[in-house]
Amino acid sequence: MKYLLNLSLALLVIACSQPKSNEESSSETEVAVSETVTPTLEKLWESDTILSTSESVLYDYDSGILYVSCINGVPPAAQDEDGFIAKVSPEDGSVIELKWVTGLDAPKGMALFGNNLYVTNIDEIVIIDRTSGEITKRVPVEGAQFLNDATVDGNGNVYFSDSNTNKIHMLSQQGVLSTWLESESLGGPNGLYYMDDVLMLATFGEGNFKKINMATSEIEMVVDSIPGGDGVEMVDEKDFLVSNWNGEVYYVTADWTKTKLLDTKDAGANAADIEYHSTSKTVFVPTFFGNQVVAYKLSN
Repeated sequence: MKYLLNLSLALLVIACSQPKSNEESSSETEVAVSETVTPTLEKLWESDTILSTSESVLYDYDSGILYVSCINGVPPAAQDEDGFIAKVSPEDGSVIELKWVTGLDAPKGMALFGNNLYVTNIDEIVIIDRTSGEITKRVPVEGAQFLNDATVDGNGNVYFSDSNTNKIHMLSQQGVLSTWLESESLGGPNGLYYMDDVLMLATFGEGNFKKINMATSEIEMVVDSIPGGDGVEMVDEKDFLVSNWNGEVYYVTADWTKTKLLDTKDAGANAADIEYHSTSKTVFVPTFFGNQVVAYKLSN
């Protein structure tokens, strides 16, 4: 009896250790593949082409509208006072108020904190009351040549890039202006996104995606070959969307793998400083010379 029991156990072990059939292995592979989703963008709407030289889009979560900075012609550093901020519906792209704020030169990056809308304007930061649309203050930035994108931390400190001087400046919530970081390694800084102890950066000059340690100012390149880097947005608190002015949008995962989602170069449309609305998973793309904003649904 003991012999039969041992024999049965041996046969059971042998049976369990046999390689799986091709059918079983194939089934498991299919399950693994099905769990890997490639991000995609589906076009939802496009605005009228009256947003002249649309450079940046910012979603106001309190009012539920989009702000669009419009340079209104070239060159993008002309101090001609014809630039403006428009209000646009995020639902269908209809223009609510074309020239909500006027008297700007070449407005680009925007950031919101409290009731203040901060806008870069070549060589100054313009502060706008988002309730009234009135310009409440202009902060000149000495030596600035091409102020570009802006982002804000949880304390209301605004960080903004100067693409031509390899500087990132900071305007504190108390109104103190300083050069937060200056380095050739910034590579012609443009797109900025603040997150906890790191500042994410898309470089226009080098065309790379970098992260900057807020405590040590250490700069690390995490993704290369995104030429003309422009906008940076976070997705699901781990991944990123990075646009380049040439007309591309990339999805960058937390392990720094990039996937191209959009390429409008052949259509002659740019992809400047994008915005992402997390609840509706909508990406808003200002097309610069296309003079409009185009909205896409992100599937990831």
